[in-house]
Amino acid sequence: MTADATITAADVRSAALSLPDTAEKLAWGQPTFRVAGRIFASLGDDETSMGVKCPREDRAELIAAEPEKFFIREGHDDHYAWMRVRLSALEGRGELAAILADSWRQVAPRRLAAAHPEPAGPGEEDG
Repeated sequence: MTADATITAADVRSAALSLPDTAEKLAWGQPTFRVAGRIFASLGDDETSMGVKCPREDRAELIAAEPEKFFIREGHDDHYAWMRVRLSALEGRGELAAILADSWRQVAPRRLAAAHPEPAGPGEEDG
């Protein structure tokens, strides 16, 4: 991905709000994205990263595999099923959409998630 194609906070907002029954709400002074009232993503304070749901048992493996992309904020994310993603390290809008959709599925009501099949994976729809 080239520097001029870096994912922005506006891209995160657009992708998150395109998911079914999603709403944006400020919390702790930053935008959060929710489904059924539950947070599945948030923009970081400086809008260069986003937080997403991630099972704690999967987090360490993802961070070890791509530390330039995934991280946790020590002292804040340690005890939660949550991790951070550096927007500049994303490979495109397809990867952004896939990460947000995965996070959305983790908190969406079962019936709602079942009604919306999984989108294309990273790179399959990179627009």
